[in-house]
Amino acid sequence: MTVQNSDKTLSRKQRLQEKQRRQLSVVDTVDKAEVKVRKAETELAVAVAEAVQVFGDERAASEGLDMPVEAIRRFLGMAKDEVAGDGNVAEGAGTP
Repeated sequence: MTVQNSDKTLSRKQRLQEKQRRQLSVVDTVDKAEVKVRKAETELAVAVAEAVQVFGDERAASEGLDMPVEAIRRFLGMAKDEVAGDGNVAEGAGTP
């Protein structure tokens, strides 16, 4: 009977290790996706800032891009932060 208990314990340990491995893998996948999203948001913010320059102002860019003025302003703020931070916004994925 001791052998059976040992087998069960080993099996539980293996299941726990596998579950932890899957959890870590998912966390890693989410972290990588967050970096990609931040990079894409930064690129969009820079593009929106350029659109505001081309269209002349926020309201014209809002109409031309079919995007709410609030979103335009949010992206402009992100673009300003990008310029102030020398392009490191997308790389700071672990910081809120």
